[in-house]
Amino acid sequence: MHIYFTILILLTVWVRMAQLQQGGPDEKEKTTALKDLLSRIDLDELMKKDEPPLEFPDTLEGFEYIFNEKGQLRHAKTGEPFVFNYREDLHRWNQKRYEALGEEGYGVIVLNPNENYIEVEKTKAQVQLSSDSSDEPAEKRERKDKIQKETKKRRDFYEKYRNPQKEKETMQIYIRDNGSPEEHAVYVWDHFISQSAAENVFFVAHSYGGLAFVQLMIQREAEVKNKVTAVALTDSVHNVWHQEAGKTIREWMRENCCNWVSSSEPLDMAVESMLPDCPRVSAGTERHELTSWKSFPSIFRFFSEALEAKNSSVKPTPTRRSNRIKYEEL
Repeated sequence: MHIYFTILILLTVWVRMAQLQQGGPDEKEKTTALKDLLSRIDLDELMKKDEPPLEFPDTLEGFEYIFNEKGQLRHAKTGEPFVFNYREDLHRWNQKRYEALGEEGYGVIVLNPNENYIEVEKTKAQVQLSSDSSDEPAEKRERKDKIQKETKKRRDFYEKYRNPQKEKETMQIYIRDNGSPEEHAVYVWDHFISQSAAENVFFVAHSYGGLAFVQLMIQREAEVKNKVTAVALTDSVHNVWHQEAGKTIREWMRENCCNWVSSSEPLDMAVESMLPDCPRVSAGTERHELTSWKSFPSIFRFFSEALEAKNSSVKPTPTRRSNRIKYEEL
């Protein structure tokens, strides 16, 4: 084994150096020479010798791995978990294989639409300003201030024990251009997604995220239609009527979106809806917070079919077509 052989050589050299360092001037010269020799040894090059070519599949199926119904990565034939040490004594090759497996052709952006402000402590001047802003008569204001101070004193006393971390007054500072989930979605689109080189963009929008996506379409309709291939909504709370989504947006959503909703029905079973937007199917669970996880296999199958249909210009599948007819009849 060449790696073991290399390590053995280096170990021998280091032992020899330790022995030489205990000697006189001549021995120190030999130590310097050995250090110079070691500095020229390229461990990466040594490890490349007898190493197989770094050529790997470019799809998950090529590696013979799949995600099972629980969302776990498993070997397609054996059902075993991923094995890092696929080839013994070839750590570098195994690492490259691991990295290649991790590249499924997707770049991922995770939005954070719920963090719209930061909370900071008020300065003494800000606290004083807020208490002195009233135009009431001085005598009345003094009585009110006295009552407020006593109330605040009692409240702070109990608050200290209930929440010892929050002992000072705070104020909320909203994040610029991201003061709401809808603003955040538009900001990420304008500064990142629309600027990316990606030709096919897929959205997974959960709960209020579906509402934010519809709002994004209303504000950037042409751009979204040009760049987004498919949208998977999971228990979305959007409403095309209340959000005043136009006819062209509703038509696009019927063809390119699907909403996996909480339901007692089996996964992917059609669920009726009175809204004239995207088809609704069961997520296979009645728990709102589990709809994304439970529908994970169906979502990626939906994305794959949408991409294949786009590349081959195939008409929509009968299931989606029948949904469209149903909504048009409504």
